[in-house]
Amino acid sequence: MSGMSASTWNRALGERLAPAARLVVCAALPWYVCVWLGTSTAPVAAALPAVLVLREDLFSAPRMALQRLLGVIAGVLLSAVVLHWLPTGSASFLVVLVCGCAGMYLLRHEGSPNQQVLITALMIYATPTPGYPLARLEESAIGIAVVMFLGPLLWPPDPYREAAGGLEAYRSGLRARLELIAAAAAGGRAGPVPADPFALWHRPHELSVTLERRTGRTVLLPPRRPAAGAADALRPRLRLAARTAPALLVLSREVETRSAGPEREGAAPAGPDEAVRAMAPLIEATARALDAALRGEDCAAGLRRARELTEAHRAAHPGRRDTVLRAGVDLTHEALADHLGPSAG
Repeated sequence: MSGMSASTWNRALGERLAPAARLVVCAALPWYVCVWLGTSTAPVAAALPAVLVLREDLFSAPRMALQRLLGVIAGVLLSAVVLHWLPTGSASFLVVLVCGCAGMYLLRHEGSPNQQVLITALMIYATPTPGYPLARLEESAIGIAVVMFLGPLLWPPDPYREAAGGLEAYRSGLRARLELIAAAAAGGRAGPVPADPFALWHRPHELSVTLERRTGRTVLLPPRRPAAGAADALRPRLRLAARTAPALLVLSREVETRSAGPEREGAAPAGPDEAVRAMAPLIEATARALDAALRGEDCAAGLRRARELTEAHRAAHPGRRDTVLRAGVDLTHEALADHLGPSAG
């Protein structure tokens, strides 16, 4: 195994082991703290926050932990009040169920109901033991506190490295997709249809939003600082990818629609017309320029070549439908020019 492959393997192994180790620590620590405090002999509620809150997006853990704590408090109060005023039975269970469902949606966040309200209410209702509601509240609070304050400190991921890796994966996928679009324009086979044809075009926006959320001051801990110059180098490329994705989606749909040619009853598709065929080298030149820009390289020469091909296509095919066909590459060229700055003018 070469040095580079060994380093890559070790990094991948570390990225897989870190979430598991983080979960073990954040589940075991509150368990033993609660056992030491004597809340119960098996404080499962203290370990559950680590299992339910620590997800792939570690930087959202404090927010999710607070939501869970609010749900636990609401569930505890609900069951305690119902069990105090109503005897255990069908009527009281229905009250807990209805009020718990209402509480889930009253405490929802970003459209997702807070299921912890109903879960806690039902667990306490099913265990009418004196002191159990307070013990569950204490155990949940300890587990949530560990997840909130300790979880993000244990082997924290590097959001900039993740975003850079996501952008590189998008760049590779985009290049392959544009090659298929150019082949379809030239009259060749367009290749297999992706399982989710729109997933690629949404990816730059998702990367940008995730990067800003993970590095902004939206958690209880200070944001992780990137290496010097990492933000300045990465964010403009992410903005370029997000800005060009809708334009390239329009281009792909136009080429796909016009590559089939006019439909005639009982006849095979006529294939791309001359304007669409002439788009193939223009799409390839635009793809090369955009690929260089997304890699962080100078794309000025590639952009000039793509614009020359655009002018030639405009002169040869001035029709209104052909203007719509070129709209995707025109918008992409404009985004590339803005990315380059005044020197591209």
